[in-house]
Amino acid sequence: MNPFDSAVSLAQAVRSKQVSPVEIAQEYLRRIDRYDPEINAFVWRNDEEVLQAAKDAEDAVMSDGKLPAFHGVPIPVKDFNSVAGQPNTYGSVGVSDAPRTETDLSIERLQQSGFLLMGRTNAPEMGPMSVTENQRYGITRNPWDLRLSPGGSSGGGAAAVAGGLAPVAQASDGGGSIRMPSSACGLVGLKPSRGRVPMRVPAWEHSATDGAVTRHVEDAAALLDVMSVPDLLGWYHAPVPERPFAEEVGRETGRLRVGLLVSAPTGVPVDDECVAAAKALAHVLEGLGHDVSPVEPRFFSLDAARAFVDLVVPAALHLTPYDDPDLAEPYLQVLRAQALSRNSAEYAQGVALLHLESREIIAQWGRDFDVLLTPTMACTPPPAGTVVQDKNADPTGFRMTETQMISFTFFANLTGLPAISLPVHRTAAGVPVGAQLVGAPFDEACLIRLASAVESVFGWTTTLPDAFR
Repeated sequence: MNPFDSAVSLAQAVRSKQVSPVEIAQEYLRRIDRYDPEINAFVWRNDEEVLQAAKDAEDAVMSDGKLPAFHGVPIPVKDFNSVAGQPNTYGSVGVSDAPRTETDLSIERLQQSGFLLMGRTNAPEMGPMSVTENQRYGITRNPWDLRLSPGGSSGGGAAAVAGGLAPVAQASDGGGSIRMPSSACGLVGLKPSRGRVPMRVPAWEHSATDGAVTRHVEDAAALLDVMSVPDLLGWYHAPVPERPFAEEVGRETGRLRVGLLVSAPTGVPVDDECVAAAKALAHVLEGLGHDVSPVEPRFFSLDAARAFVDLVVPAALHLTPYDDPDLAEPYLQVLRAQALSRNSAEYAQGVALLHLESREIIAQWGRDFDVLLTPTMACTPPPAGTVVQDKNADPTGFRMTETQMISFTFFANLTGLPAISLPVHRTAAGVPVGAQLVGAPFDEACLIRLASAVESVFGWTTTLPDAFR
């Protein structure tokens, strides 16, 4: 087997008895042993459990019974998501490693689809950070250049997939946390629409979602299918798609109006390499017959953005399961204290403003353009170990790199729009740089069609970091 194969193809190989689930698990565990000490993607391992589950999966294959879609394929879980019997420390010294008693809904769906849960991957403490480093587990590094960050907050999973330590990884996205690591690590990062993937409590005022980081578009589509089985007990769920998302791979999109935006909604400078990524994708889409033209969309006002940053995120940190919040990173202690200094009227007013402005922003899709094309980030991956250090030094001040990283991603979370980062460019030094497509409400299908149409043109599935081949 090739450790960089798609999860879909590995599952097909298992069903056809070309490869055993045990062989697959052993290969990834061998690569974790070999490569993870320098990447630091995994923070907890369950090797014996994985190998036993793989043996059980092998027995099921030999019995020739009906098998689920991803039978016998391993997947790591981000250290924000709970699995019964596993720890979930949220990357924090202040959280116990006692086993959890409940499994998150999205993880249940992965298990039901046949995935074998293989370890837990690193994330910044509690999530509100664009890189993957914390006091408990240290710094996760980018397989393309170990001096750089893989981004965050799903950087552990992205580093694992980029290095060939897992075929795909479970992830989550509250402001760009799937797309930023995918851009930094040369991967495909699909953020689902609001309500597409079920959560018991939608985090950050329904801006966060579970999902996955993948190398192959077919995996992004197929994982969305299995993770998005509706939760009929929840407050709401996204409309059922016209057909399975896996069937959108390779399907024609028709001629689309693609709006190109290369200036950051936050007003910060955009690195030339990031502009080049967006323009490279624009050029290919134009060649495929789409109408690409510059646009200047309306985005959130400063008051609305501040409502999210200063009210929603700090308040959400009081829902996190600290055993000892005094052990939190300094910047998180400041945010938690900030929440206590605001009142419920301010919170309600801020959330109402987000709702009202979201309506005006979303209305541009279908009216002014069909899809919005941007750089994924306004900067290339930053040096590992710098961004959290800067935030701890000045928790409430302006930080250029952090702002550049989230400038093009956060609005899709606040509006609930689907978005995907594609690895369409590399710097002269070989570092990946992604471009982002943002789709109309609940139209992941369009993004999958576009992504699959350009995948072979850019050849990212076979472009691998030299040291991890």
